[in-house]
Amino acid sequence: MPKMIFVGREGQGELRVAASPETVKRLAGLGFSVVVESGAGVASGIPDAEYEAAGARIGRSADARPADIVLKVNRPASAEISSCKSGAAVFACMDPYGNEAALAEMARAGLSTFAMELMPRITRAQSMDVLSSQANLAGYRAVIDASHEYGRAIPMMMTAAGTVPAAKVFVMGAGVAGLQAIATARRLGAVVSATDVRPAAKEQVASLGAKFIAVEDDEFKAAETAAGYAKPMSEAYQAKQAALVAEHIAKQDIVITTALIPGRQAPRLVTRAMLASMKPGSVAVDLAVERGGNIEGSEKGQIATVEGVTVIGYANVPGRVAASASALYARNLFAFLETFVDKQTKEFAINTEDELVKATMLTHWTPEGGKVVHPAFAAAAAAITGEPAAPAKAKKAAPRKSKPASADAAPAEKAIRSRRKPAKDDAAKKEGL
Repeated sequence: MPKMIFVGREGQGELRVAASPETVKRLAGLGFSVVVESGAGVASGIPDAEYEAAGARIGRSADARPADIVLKVNRPASAEISSCKSGAAVFACMDPYGNEAALAEMARAGLSTFAMELMPRITRAQSMDVLSSQANLAGYRAVIDASHEYGRAIPMMMTAAGTVPAAKVFVMGAGVAGLQAIATARRLGAVVSATDVRPAAKEQVASLGAKFIAVEDDEFKAAETAAGYAKPMSEAYQAKQAALVAEHIAKQDIVITTALIPGRQAPRLVTRAMLASMKPGSVAVDLAVERGGNIEGSEKGQIATVEGVTVIGYANVPGRVAASASALYARNLFAFLETFVDKQTKEFAINTEDELVKATMLTHWTPEGGKVVHPAFAAAAAAITGEPAAPAKAKKAAPRKSKPASADAAPAEKAIRSRRKPAKDDAAKKEGL
């Protein structure tokens, strides 16, 4: 009897879906039986008929009950958790930080759950990296949204009636979203500058044709973790950087902020005073609004006017490019699911010793019951349930230098790929990476 996968409709406000016709066909090829809830892909431009043609059966929400595996974009709500059978595996973006009560609920329901956003950034997992695939689209969409609200042309235009100057765009945070924002703004003809606390970002920003803005002191030179994330900076550095940024922002037409540190409140980068220094009609986009925001006065899900500046605070920005975001997310899920399937027997099994499983598994079900097993959340979840925390420990993969980007890669892709920190493991060696 093949394992059954259920792909349901997402909650209100989420336009993405966790499977595409392409991945349904590939999942069927691995021996899975796939059921897609009717209408699940409509908002992403995928009618039920396309799923059927790929080999899926169109079902109802009740079909989640017999499913062995549930694929979702976002963490299941309480009603969805209760509709899953004990022992089912659930793959989604779980947003676990600060939501230990939800993790405890999934553990009590007997679910083995995997947080796709906790995927380690190593060579083996590049095709599973949902943060990169979705952030890429968020960075692109941020520029499109800003250009829509900006009341002027973005590129320089020379006409018989005179010259229209190019818009000045400043990107704060040169991670995946920031690099894509830089590349998109450059394609539109803007004069682009960017800042980041990670030293490696300077070269990446320059490779995309933008000017790098930062206080480059000793603290700046040591401001990146082994995993490629930004470290929290001292108050003294933040003050110096804020002064430099404030002076620079006053000359900009569009500001896009992308700064996030996993598990933390978004750092405040742009104050009301900085916004007040900008020209009337300027635009700012806060891609961190769902974590408290980088811009003072930004409102989640809204466009606000703050000190005369239009501040865009759209939530779930990748969902604003739903068709593309769903296609990439579905591929991320498939790439991860494929690692659970034995190539000879086509049996699905959870190997708790696998480094990807250790990094992403939040809760795990065994015949003895379900527990929150991820070391970052087990203690907090145990405090909620009154049960002892699971003793599982996650091991971090040892990083090595990234493989250089290929010469024919697009500049934005080169810069984004250069951020990844491949692990020095046997799989990487076998793949020649």
